Amino acid sequence: QVQLVESGGGSVQAGGSLRLSCVASGRTFRNYAVGWFRQAPGREREFVAAITWTSGNTYYADSVKGRFTISRDNARNTLYLQMNSLKPEDAALYHCVLDTSSWQASGRLRASVSDYDVWGQGTQVTVSS
Repeated sequence: QVQLVESGGGSVQAGGSLRLSCVASGRTFRNYAVGWFRQAPGREREFVAAITWTSGNTYYADSVKGRFTISRDNARNTLYLQMNSLKPEDAALYHCVLDTSSWQASGRLRASVSDYDVWGQGTQVTVSS
């Protein structure tokens, strides 16, 4: 079973940037679609971005499109989320996720919580205005 560990969260001012990382254990990481979700206090988990196993396809929530970039390095078993032009509403606990049903799939990426069955513990992002 693959495990996911996030890092890179922190506190920034609005307009700033952060780069989140997610390191996966196990060699199977490279064969699956992965992504990021976030959850703010009192709110439901929200899809942020996803990427296919070959990085050939990416998908973003409208709220982050043009500001966030998802990428992966399969040789390092690592997923990234570059977050620019951060807004106070981006503050949340960010989770790295993996879809074990997406073995070497290059089709449409999924955006529902129930589509991803491996979750990391999360890394906190705080954005002050």
